[in-house]
Amino acid sequence: MQNLRRKTLAAASAVSLGVGLAVTGGLAPAASAAGPDTTYLVLAPQGATTDKAAARVAAAAGTVVATYDRIGVLVVRSTNPSFTTAVAGAGVESVASTAGLGSALDEGETVEVSAAQAVAATADPTAEPLFGQQWDMPMIDVPQAHAVNAGSPDVLVGVLDSGISSTHPDLATQIARDKSTSCLGGVTDTTEAAWNPTTSDHGTHVAGTIAAAVNGVGVTGVAPGVKVAAVKVVNDDGYIFPEAAVCGFMWAAEHGMQLTNNSYYIDPWQLNCRNDARQRPVWQAVQRAIRYSQSKGVLHVVSAGNSNWDLAHKITDTGSPNNTDEPEVRENLTNSCLVLPAEVPGVVTVSAVGPTGDKSYYSSYGQGVIDVTAPGGDTRFRTQGVRSTLTDGILSTTFNTATRTDGWGYKQGTSMAGPHAAGVAALALSAHPGMTPGQLGSFLERTAEAKACPTGVYNPVPLIPTGPNAYDATCSGGKRNGFYGAGMVNAYNVVR
Repeated sequence: MQNLRRKTLAAASAVSLGVGLAVTGGLAPAASAAGPDTTYLVLAPQGATTDKAAARVAAAAGTVVATYDRIGVLVVRSTNPSFTTAVAGAGVESVASTAGLGSALDEGETVEVSAAQAVAATADPTAEPLFGQQWDMPMIDVPQAHAVNAGSPDVLVGVLDSGISSTHPDLATQIARDKSTSCLGGVTDTTEAAWNPTTSDHGTHVAGTIAAAVNGVGVTGVAPGVKVAAVKVVNDDGYIFPEAAVCGFMWAAEHGMQLTNNSYYIDPWQLNCRNDARQRPVWQAVQRAIRYSQSKGVLHVVSAGNSNWDLAHKITDTGSPNNTDEPEVRENLTNSCLVLPAEVPGVVTVSAVGPTGDKSYYSSYGQGVIDVTAPGGDTRFRTQGVRSTLTDGILSTTFNTATRTDGWGYKQGTSMAGPHAAGVAALALSAHPGMTPGQLGSFLERTAEAKACPTGVYNPVPLIPTGPNAYDATCSGGKRNGFYGAGMVNAYNVVR
């Protein structure tokens, strides 16, 4: 049994898509009440329309700001303090307030670097000025892959994150502008300014790992021939909410994306328990959205998390909900309690490794949970945890939100591992179009390079200031195991 130590996952997410809904029905409107303007997820029974639920929302003094008829989910706002009770009834399966459920985006430690002078553009990723600092690309055989297939523009990867800088010289040609949007405030805004970054460059860094152009400037992406779509889903305060995740999956499903990259979990509960009435609507809504998007041909690549948790064993959670000064103690949580969306069936869950190819000290793991692994950086292994060597992070595209300038810099996290796997998946679709999400996920695993478990207790950072055993971890399994899943993703293996 493991006790969860609170560490925030480097995160990205989505915000609800605002779609108006005409409300009809014979229920009498609830008396107006002065209360905080609160957001709710209201779920109709599976397979039913949302008409009855919408009528009950109106009667309970709520306003529908987004409707997802195909999955029976409404995003609602109301100032009625009794809304949860008032909306219950025929046509409503469950309802949950999302107040306080925001998960802060963890930017991690970022160091910017200056790009060298541009060189003549070639088809060789190793000719990019900063390629020599991209230790992650040779680790997964990107140069060999590009000699065969560097990606097809018919493949579109949704970057559900904080926006992508449309002026970045490594990304300006890579963005599908007609598929990009901001979902902030519950209403889509497809203007270019809206889906550009404002307070975070996390999405710009992720996008560069997936698809930075081979253009003689800066770095290369894993799949520079494919396109990325900016789906700005992190608000200016750096938060994701449950309704945000639902919107992100649905936007991808309805806008031609074959892949998405997701690096977040849904707070305030570190694990969402399907048998807890407070959390079940969140689980149901996210699962419905993922299942629907999978049916529309979307594979979701998800980061495992940066908390060094063993997700396969019973856990005692002492740090939730994290939006209160009085968290509860929830002991012996079973498999009914899961990290969302990393443990939703059908997603590809990715752990992180550093320059040695060994599990990054922070990366969460778990037999039967981790599908594959990829470079995410490990800035402390050289000093056993004493201090950081930031060049052992992942170098990619950045955007300085203070100076509003484009650049390149290092970040680390499973948020950086996920886009490597997404890029490899994009190359696989480019070389072998037509695969379903299930086939593509299986192909990623079959072509991965297996990695064996280390023996005994693994901890590359025993001297870290938080304590000698703060990052102890034990790997279980054989050729497929809890640290690395089926193994390291490999770009060359998926295109040859």
